[in-house]
Amino acid sequence: MEAIVGKMNEILWGPWFIYGILLIGLFFSIITRFLQVRHIKDMFVLMFKGEKSEKGISSFQAMSIALSGRVGTGNIAGTATAIGMGGPGAVFWMWAIAFIGAATAYVESTLAQIYKEEKDTEYRGGPAFYIEKGMGQKWFAVIFAVAALAAMLVLMPGVQSNAIATAVENAFSVDTWITGLIIVVLLGTIIIGGVKWIANAAQIIVPFMALAYILMAIVIISMNIKEVPAVFSLIFSSAFGAQEIFGGIVGSAIAWGVKRGIYSNEAGQGTGAHPAAAAEVSHPAKQGIVQAASVYIDTLLICSATAFMILFTGMYNVQDEKAAEGTDSYVYVGDFNKGGLTGDEQITFAKSIKEGAAYTQYAVDSSLPGFGGPFVAIALFFFAFTTIMAYYYIAETNVAYLFSGTTEKVVIWLAKFAILIAAFYGTIRTSDLAWAMGDVGLGLMVWINVIAILIIMKPAIVALKDYEKQKKEGKDPVFDPRKLGIKGADFWIDYNEKRKNK
Repeated sequence: MEAIVGKMNEILWGPWFIYGILLIGLFFSIITRFLQVRHIKDMFVLMFKGEKSEKGISSFQAMSIALSGRVGTGNIAGTATAIGMGGPGAVFWMWAIAFIGAATAYVESTLAQIYKEEKDTEYRGGPAFYIEKGMGQKWFAVIFAVAALAAMLVLMPGVQSNAIATAVENAFSVDTWITGLIIVVLLGTIIIGGVKWIANAAQIIVPFMALAYILMAIVIISMNIKEVPAVFSLIFSSAFGAQEIFGGIVGSAIAWGVKRGIYSNEAGQGTGAHPAAAAEVSHPAKQGIVQAASVYIDTLLICSATAFMILFTGMYNVQDEKAAEGTDSYVYVGDFNKGGLTGDEQITFAKSIKEGAAYTQYAVDSSLPGFGGPFVAIALFFFAFTTIMAYYYIAETNVAYLFSGTTEKVVIWLAKFAILIAAFYGTIRTSDLAWAMGDVGLGLMVWINVIAILIIMKPAIVALKDYEKQKKEGKDPVFDPRKLGIKGADFWIDYNEKRKNK
């Protein structure tokens, strides 16, 4: 099983694909004239504007659901793994993919808004919808929807639940299967309530958990403030191979930084586009700009918080994954210790610490003894649990695309059971297999979605220019696809007619 999954990852995540994602993000940044810089003010103003209705959710709720998906175990365990396998330079490449990925997030989220539908008194949209309407290729849309269901219901929930169970076991000595049952009960309670329950839960949990985590990072940095110049120098020099110790693994720094960056912020994956479509806004570009901000929040704030806690305290190891068999793969061994070990005993102990959430735990413990385990366990619980919640929302949206009527309702219930089973199973399987399966699911979705948005990006660019034109005229931008020559956006024609008749 692990061999098959590993081979699929080699194909999906080849070097050319990783560099391709960087180039595509750069292309979108150029063609939008770096909207992620020009519209920073709008990002945060629009986040709290807009309305919610019986059919749609507010911009803040949409961003909260998207952040629920973006902010997960990738922000803690994923960032630590990127450092462990790519060195401190991987952090720079996570920042890079977030900066250029914000433009990608704008394109996919705006397309989701343009081509959304009103279905069963709710707004639905996402890659499957814009692939069919924008490309006119239903077969390709169906492939995405099926891949999304496989990823969201089977391949990816286990990554999140496994991280929760492992952290809780380490911190509180609770058996993983017990944690699994708790996850199933809580998750089941929320997803039975549908989209509105998920939106309401997300808008409460996400801001609280993000703020608490960032505050902890600020405390750790403050306690190690003299390390600021050294840490930033280490990140930038390692990113380009200028740092002697990590010079030989610059390729790994890029690969792991980009891969874990995409896993965390989801730009290009198409997941954030699903809740973006559900937002109640007067112009698609508004929600596209808000979703660009969510990429910044995820990586530049929360992933950076993890990276800084680890690097400021020296609680990390770095391995060369390409080291010859039988040789010592460790490029750097961190300051991990237990009971005052010294010399070879300390090095042996440090090497026994597996890359992942344990790095963050030891980082917090080194500054606040005894607090690391519980803090990481609680943070991981909230981060990963809300991500599974978002996975269900995305799965339900794709079920709504593929089916209708009684069949849709039956399949939605099957989806609820499937994600609960996958979440429980994730708590009792190995973390390596969980991450590998998650990478397969992510890779499939990124491949399909990126091809699609490259082909049908024009309406998103036209919408941005229209938004900016109306803003310059002092108007609150309102979208009319007929004036812009955008076809297939039938929802907006009906929406504008209803607004006129009010």
